[in-house]
Amino acid sequence: MDVLSETIAAIRTGNPTSGMFVRHAPWGRGYPVVPGAGFHVVLQGSCFAVRSGAEPIALGAGDVLFMPRGADHHLVDRLDSPVTERAQPGEPREIPGTGARTALLCGAYELGRQRSHPLLDELPEFVHLPAHPGRHPALRAAVDLLAAEVAAPNQGSDAALPAILDILLLFMLRAWFDEQAESAEAAGGWAGAFADPAVAAALRAVHEAPDRNWTVPHLSDIAGVSRATLARRFAATVGEPPLAYVTRWRMLTAARLLRESNASLDSIARKVGYTSEFAFAKAFKREYGTAPGQYRRAEDKPPLVAV
Repeated sequence: MDVLSETIAAIRTGNPTSGMFVRHAPWGRGYPVVPGAGFHVVLQGSCFAVRSGAEPIALGAGDVLFMPRGADHHLVDRLDSPVTERAQPGEPREIPGTGARTALLCGAYELGRQRSHPLLDELPEFVHLPAHPGRHPALRAAVDLLAAEVAAPNQGSDAALPAILDILLLFMLRAWFDEQAESAEAAGGWAGAFADPAVAAALRAVHEAPDRNWTVPHLSDIAGVSRATLARRFAATVGEPPLAYVTRWRMLTAARLLRESNASLDSIARKVGYTSEFAFAKAFKREYGTAPGQYRRAEDKPPLVAV
């Protein structure tokens, strides 16, 4: 599995949610902070995303707005329209009216935040992906598929929707990183990491074998550059030194195995590069603030998120 796919799989928890909303001008909807990530897609009409302390974002038909940290905001048809409703479970999907019609596809992802990943940490609070003709066809196809499934649920929708939402998340991130790689400011950040052959090779190696006893010399041999060059380019793009990232990835992998498998602690310890359960438990508690066994037994109560 590639680095982006593995990263999303490691931090995603629970099931994503989505819904379609139709409003007629004038309208305004408030969206509180969600414990994960959220998105909006304008299917018809236009609106503005209003953020605290920042300029509003004008959204047109086909535009995608991704909130990687679930920041609070509100959507309005016009900047002078009052916010009269707040997103909450069980609200009506469509409110009849005579004003201009806006159709929105909204969704949310639950993400593990106890140990974050720099790939998401570096993203802006709001990622705007305008609907330019010919740009990001895979993202557009995923949006169309999701909209069709939400608008007309059928046999198999319960299985199809989470899968489509996972694909949409990957395509939103891919589109953002592709755009960053094409910009003049792409020297750093994860767009730069994916574009740098040496850093990308080192990342793939760590992701493919978190159990290996990694050292900077080992990684520099794989990357085909000197130790100093790899350390400098890795830190500049990934945001931390190579061995710090090794530890981060081991802990994220361990947390996922604890959540999703019945493997013994000793087995998980060895899968992420620790020779003893004791050493693994000590490292895990240092990162997550709780022992691996307690982390596994903790009752997972996903929050009720309104989209």
